[in-house]
Amino acid sequence: MKRQAATLAGFLAVAMWSLLALFTAASGQVPPFQLAAMTFLIGGLIGMIWLVVTSRWADLLQPWPVWLLGVAGLFGYHALYFTALRNAPPVEAGLIAYLWPLLIVVFSALLPGETLRWFHVIGASLGLAGTVLIVSRGGTISFDPAYALGYGAAIACALTWSAYSLMSRRFADVPSGIVAGFCLATALLSLIAHSLFEVTQWPQGPDQWLAVLGLGLMPVGSAFYVWDIGVKRGDIQLLGVASYAAPLFSTLILILFGFGVFSLKISLAAVLITAGALLASLPMLKRAGR
Repeated sequence: MKRQAATLAGFLAVAMWSLLALFTAASGQVPPFQLAAMTFLIGGLIGMIWLVVTSRWADLLQPWPVWLLGVAGLFGYHALYFTALRNAPPVEAGLIAYLWPLLIVVFSALLPGETLRWFHVIGASLGLAGTVLIVSRGGTISFDPAYALGYGAAIACALTWSAYSLMSRRFADVPSGIVAGFCLATALLSLIAHSLFEVTQWPQGPDQWLAVLGLGLMPVGSAFYVWDIGVKRGDIQLLGVASYAAPLFSTLILILFGFGVFSLKISLAAVLITAGALLASLPMLKRAGR
């Protein structure tokens, strides 16, 4: 697959992650690990069906480092994210956790064949500034040492997803069908965590069940497959910057469906994130214009 096509596949993941907040809000009061188990099961079954139809079972026969990276990335990120939100104020925890796009851009310079340029750094910084406006809702952000566990989990969360995304590049030849196995393993680990730490609560009514299905089909399903394609074969620096569009689009979608109110701060965030993405995509735009 060509680099531009793979990058566009990664953009699809960002677009689907924009639906995460809406579907989660619409899924009711299902506990986090239970919701992860349900949705990752759906996401894994999507891949398994594809593997059966295409007779690609061999995609699952990969060395243990591949499995370790994938399961640690998917389950580790979500487990740490839930831990952060439970042990620190959600605004500060969410903001720290969402440092992963910036970390992808900065540490991508360590990858073979990649060079970190000034427009990547400034573009990622503009995206971060826009995300701060969205997450903080324009208010003040303070970090209380009493929430050190939550902050630490949020930092580990950002490091885990950025490391997973960057290290996937080392396994560029591994087919993306393996993500089906990652999802099913994550579903199993989430089920174990749910049985240890949570009380089961099922969705109420068809609307909540449809929201859970939507999560499993898109932001907690198909998105991981196309993200795998993007980070392995696409422009990973541009994908890192573009990932800041997810919280913006997520907020706009929530507003559209009546879960929020539009404001001047949202407009400013949109300008910052769009400017950052355009700046980081200068090389691609120049190539497209030739």
